[in-house]
Amino acid sequence: MTASTTVRRLTFADPGEAAGFAALLQRLVRWEKNASVRVKSGGGHSDTGESGVVGVFAKPARFEVLAIRTARLLRPTELDSTVAAGELLESVDEGAEAMTVPSPVTGPSWAGVLPPRSGWQPLGELPTDSVRTVAAATVKEFRERAERLTQRDRGTLDELAEEIWSRPLGRTELPLRAVHAAHALGFLHGQHPTTLLSAGSWLRLRTRYGSVAVRTSVGPSLSVTPTGAGSHGS
Repeated sequence: MTASTTVRRLTFADPGEAAGFAALLQRLVRWEKNASVRVKSGGGHSDTGESGVVGVFAKPARFEVLAIRTARLLRPTELDSTVAAGELLESVDEGAEAMTVPSPVTGPSWAGVLPPRSGWQPLGELPTDSVRTVAAATVKEFRERAERLTQRDRGTLDELAEEIWSRPLGRTELPLRAVHAAHALGFLHGQHPTTLLSAGSWLRLRTRYGSVAVRTSVGPSLSVTPTGAGSHGS
C-alpha cells in the first residue's frame, strides 16, 4: 500500500485545486480524526511537457464508499503512499497551489483495493440538481423515520440505514449511499455534469469536484433514466 517513503511536494497545474483538496480533507478529518488517505500520482512525461495526475482516495467515516479527487500536476511525479489525512491537510499550500505528502502510515485494509484506473465506460449523464434533490429527500426520510423509532427499536437503526441507503438510484444499480456521500462531501455543486460510469463490478459517480465509487454485487444497468422524486438520477 505504500510504495514511496519520501516526502514529496506536488504542485497543481490548475488554480483552485489546492482549495478543493483542502475542503475534502477537512470533511474527512471532521468525521474521523485519525482518517487516512492514499495518494497516488504518475503519468506524464517531463521531456514532452505532459503533466502528470494525482489522485487522493479515502473511505469517509459513516459511508461504505470510496471518495476520489484527482488533479493535473505541473510536473509529472511518481508517488504512491498512504498518509494521515490531517497531516496532508496541514501541508496544503493554497497560495502556491501545492501540497507536500507526509511520511507514510500503516494504512487500513480498504487502501489496498482501489477502483481500476482505466476501463471506465460511461453509462450516462445525470442532472446534478436532481441528484441533489434525491440526496436531500433521502436524508430527510432517514432522519424522520429514525426519530420515530422508540428507545426499544433503536437496535433497528442499522437495519433502517441499510434499507434506505441500499436502494438504487432510479433505474441504475448505484446505491443511494453513493449519492448521499457525494452530497455530504460537497461534490454536487453547481450545474456541472454528473456522470455515471462502470468498470467491472465498480460503479462511479463523477462530478467536477470529485467522484464516489462503490462495488456492486451485480453488473450495472445499461440505462440511466432518471426517475422518482424530482426526476433524479446519478
